[in-house]
Formats: sequence, C-alpha cells, structure tokens
Amino acid sequence: MVEELFRQDAYLKEADAVVTALEDRGVRLDRSIFYPTGGGQPGDTGVLRWDSGEAKVVDSVKADGGDVLLVLEPDAARPAVGASVQSALDWERRHLHMRMHTALHVMSAVIKGNVTGGQVGVDKSRLDFNLEGEVPTKEWVTEEVNKLIALDRPVTPQWVTDEELTARPELVKTMSVRPPMGAGRVRLLSIEGIDLQACGGTHVARTGEIGRVECIKIENKGKMNRRFIISLSS
Repeated sequence: MVEELFRQDAYLKEADAVVTALEDRGVRLDRSIFYPTGGGQPGDTGVLRWDSGEAKVVDSVKADGGDVLLVLEPDAARPAVGASVQSALDWERRHLHMRMHTALHVMSAVIKGNVTGGQVGVDKSRLDFNLEGEVPTKEWVTEEVNKLIALDRPVTPQWVTDEELTARPELVKTMSVRPPMGAGRVRLLSIEGIDLQACGGTHVARTGEIGRVECIKIENKGKMNRRFIISLSS
C-alpha cells in the first residue's frame, strides 16, 4: 500500500520515492504526492525524474491494494522497479483544485439542501443540490460564500471511527458518494465554524487562500435538482 503523502501535507510539491511496480499505463510508487481521481476531484499531473530520464505524469488514478497508479504519457521512458525517483506536481493546477474544492465546501454550508453530486475543475466547479422551495440567486450565493471566505477560517483534517460516522449521518453531505470505510477510521474536513463533513480531497489551509468566488450559473437538472457552478475571480 502506498504512503499517501498528499493526505499528510497537501502543500508538498516534490518528494523522493521508489518504484514498486510497472504497468502498461504507468508506475506505482511506495509514496505519493499525487492525488488520484476521486470524490469529484481530478487526479494530479506532473513529472517523474530519475538518473537516466524523466516522464510526464498525465493522470493519477486509484489502483488495487490501496495504491496510486501514475499514468505516464504514451511511449514515455519508464524507470525500473526499485529505482529511486523524484516526483514533482504541476503545482499551479493542484493549487487551483485545492482552492476550488475548499470553496465547494463553503458553498455547501451556504445552500441548504442535500448534495447530489459535484465536480472540481480548474476553470469552474459545481455542486448539485436537491432543493425544496425557492432557489437562491447566483448573486446571493456569490455574496454569502464570499462573506464566509473572508473570515479566513482554518481548514483542518479530523478523523472519526467508522462507527462514529455511521452514528452521525449528517457528516456525509453528498448523497451519491460514500466515503471509504472499512479501514477503521474516516477523514473529515473541518472549516472552523462553517462546515464539517467527510472528505478525502486536498484543500487549502485557510479560507482566505481561496480568493474571491463567483457563482456564474445555476442550472435546472430536474424537479428539485439544481446545479450551482462557480469560478475563481482571483
């Protein structure tokens, strides 16, 4: 099983590692700063370097056994199993994902409804809600989300046991995705005084780091389902 460095410190941009396996699509490492696609957040990209070469990482995905598979560009050189490598993130892209993902958590605290889906992106991100009654305007959402962001509250991980999570269903906001259970504990994401929910993604350390957010569109996705799309203004 890989050591998930991205969960220990989302701000790690580079790390040394050892290749544990080669596959047709890429490589597995013993420790990874690359977040694998999951929970609506895309997998990280970047580069691997070793003594005799380097290769671009074009995607990161979950693999069996709790590993992360780094997908390399087609026909790229491959390090050998057992080789020492240096991994480096496309940090600008990752940091945008961190800002966006944290902004979605803030928006989920503003809009009162069950979250039915979501997607993190670089240019825009979204959350879908089942809403009863009046749908808030994009101008109202923009104002309320930015009020909370401006408080510059700390964003920190917490952990609960599987049993504690089962006893507190309000900690799972997204109806379509259940957090991974069975390892004995589940990771929560706390935004002090604003939001607390199960989440395994990467986030900024304080809400002020998100910058200003704009709700650019609200789409009708069914009788009660509404899609709120945001972008970063700065």
